[in-house]
Amino acid sequence: MNLIKSPSILIKAATIVNEGQCFVGDMLIKDGFIELLAPELNVLADEEICAEGLYLFPGCIDDQVHFREPGLTHKADIYTESRAAVSGGITSFMEMPNTIPNTLTQQLLEDKYQIASERSLANYSFFMGVSHDNLGELLNTDPKQVCGIKIFMGSSTGNMLVNREDVLETIFKNAPTLIATHCEDETTIKTNLEYFKSIYGNQLKPEMHPLIRSAEACYKSSSFAVQLARKYHTRLHVLHISTGIETELFDNSAPLSEKQITSEACIHHLWFSDADYREKGNWIKWNPAIKSAQDREAVFQAVLDDRIDVIATDHAPHTIEEKSQPYLQVPSGGPLVQHALLAMLDFYHQGKISLEKIVEKMAHNPAICFKVNKRGFIREGYWADLVLVDLHRPWQVTRANILSKCAWSPFEGHLFQSTVTHTIVSGQLVWKEGVFCNQNTGCRLLFDR
Repeated sequence: MNLIKSPSILIKAATIVNEGQCFVGDMLIKDGFIELLAPELNVLADEEICAEGLYLFPGCIDDQVHFREPGLTHKADIYTESRAAVSGGITSFMEMPNTIPNTLTQQLLEDKYQIASERSLANYSFFMGVSHDNLGELLNTDPKQVCGIKIFMGSSTGNMLVNREDVLETIFKNAPTLIATHCEDETTIKTNLEYFKSIYGNQLKPEMHPLIRSAEACYKSSSFAVQLARKYHTRLHVLHISTGIETELFDNSAPLSEKQITSEACIHHLWFSDADYREKGNWIKWNPAIKSAQDREAVFQAVLDDRIDVIATDHAPHTIEEKSQPYLQVPSGGPLVQHALLAMLDFYHQGKISLEKIVEKMAHNPAICFKVNKRGFIREGYWADLVLVDLHRPWQVTRANILSKCAWSPFEGHLFQSTVTHTIVSGQLVWKEGVFCNQNTGCRLLFDR
């Protein structure tokens, strides 16, 4: 944890969006924390930010990113992707284990924390990975220090598929902390792929991706994970829900803090549909696949009615060269951390979601789901992870202003209606009007478990 004594900051006249309310107020930040919050503060600080007309949100917590370090740093690394995240208002991230080597031992896990402590601009945590034979390492995962355990119940980038039922039963029965799952049934996918190859050979196109990695494949795997969690009373978090039928697996009958089984939706599944493959092609090839407009609307509705609890990115960069290959050779995934909050704010401008609900899904709820210590809310005594946004300053995505190392975005050319003007991470001003003010500001996330 980088506990650096930082200058005090006074934020004046911001429109604060927090815990279901929207109000104008001042805030004093001191030694990394929110010290005072009031309608008006007449105090001195080392730096003052006039935020009249700007909206102040708690920083977003992204519970699913792939920053590719170690081993895949030609695509991305913790420094470059945390910069992109901070510029987009994401102040904390939880990173996945399908790096090289795969994060399958406690030592490899701690190696990633060491890299982040030296290079990350955002706060960080890393998932412990799962294989068919690393149960002993899994059981040593510290729930207070590590965000969770990640199981790839469907194959994706990397070779971390875990689909033996006996192994899954053992893990769900004995997991020392939250399990997060990638759910796609491998047998269904392979059957679909062979069917389409029998017709088209190797001339498959991106439009076939949601037919190969189908809704049936997602539901079969997700429902099995839910079944195991109910059987063993496991704390389960199902990642990147992409189909309407999967939303039926979850309910909103209990407060989030009491839920045993929670779920997440990702920006690309809320924004794109299978109709976009014609224009975007491999640039929107993700696993799970982007599916129909009806699936997209069903997932969005489940976000609004609280069956889906969290909005994240599944930020997963690949190089332009890798994404320019024929469909069957193209790896799945793409960069999203820089534009995720702006995309949700476009939905606000379209009248589809409130600012309060965006903050709930991108800051409050990840903190509740993972029991993050003193983050995700604007409260006195909490870490000052904050983002200021001008809702009425358009900002266009161009190749020149993309900060991810891969240097492309599925949003390239899009004119967002809002701009992130300032980002504060653990009490330090990191991003101000398009310029980075500090480096290596992130702290290791801790968990109240």
